[in-house]
Formats: sequence, structure tokens, C-alpha cells
Amino acid sequence: MLNAWRRKAEQRRLSDSLLAALIVRARAPVFYEKLGVADTIDGRFDLLLLHAWLVLDRLAAQGAQGTSQALVDGLFVQFDEALRQQGAGDMGMGRRMTRMADAFFGRLKAYREAPDCTALADAILRNVYRGDTGKVEQADALAVYAAAARARLETVDLTASPPDFGAEP
Repeated sequence: MLNAWRRKAEQRRLSDSLLAALIVRARAPVFYEKLGVADTIDGRFDLLLLHAWLVLDRLAAQGAQGTSQALVDGLFVQFDEALRQQGAGDMGMGRRMTRMADAFFGRLKAYREAPDCTALADAILRNVYRGDTGKVEQADALAVYAAAARARLETVDLTASPPDFGAEP
């Protein structure tokens, strides 16, 4: 029983460090200044989800389901706290969190099912840029970045070291 508690605590520490790395990368100014992602709550949410997809897929490939679940739990705690900081009360939290969960899992599915960089760019255009056809070039650049980051993460053991997304776009 004590070993199970220690394992869970270790997964929590690891997921907290992964979450911190996701947040740092998703807040990098290059995404907002050069790639035209809206510097809004929605834009930040979408960049965080894009990076979360990269890490969650790598954790799944490593068979680290416990850490993966702890990371998802940590993300949703962050979402809840962000909504509360914006003044959301208890009455609407369930509905808002359900919408966020639908968006989260829908985006993960869209990114996961993209067979190539072109399909990934389409998914990014739909989600990150809200279908703005004036942002096709930025969506392509973000897809190239995500594909390169994914390839780089395939060489990293995320249970032993922090995620290395490679160079910023």
C-alpha cells in the first residue's frame, strides 16, 4: 500500500513538472507575435492543448498511463482555477468544464488522427485559428513545428527528463 502511495506521489511530481514545461512553451511570445495566435484565453488554451497532445502521445507510447492521467488531471485543475480567477461561480462551472473537456478531447482526437502535416495544419487552422483562412501560412508553420517537436519527443524518456520540444518556430 505504501508503495502505491509513493508511486502515485511520484506520478504527481512528474506530471506537475510536465505541466509546468507545457505552460512555459505555450506562453512563448513567438506563437503570438510571429505565428499570429490570438493572445487571448482561447489562444493560450489551444496552444496548451497542442503541446499537451505532443506530451500525452509520447507518454502513451512509453506506457506511462498513470503519469498521463495525472497530467490530464493537473490540466483540468489549471482550467478550473483559470475560470474561477475570471470570476466564474460554482453555478456555471460544471457546464464550462464540460465544454472545456469536449474541446480538449476533440482537439486531441483531431491532432492524433491527422495522418500528415497537411491534415495537421488543417486541424490547427480549425482549432487554433478558428478557421480564419487568412492564417493558412501560420497554421502550416505551426504544423511543421508540431511535427518536428513530436519527432524530437520520440527520442526523450518523459518519465526521466523534461520535454524537449526543440527550437521555437
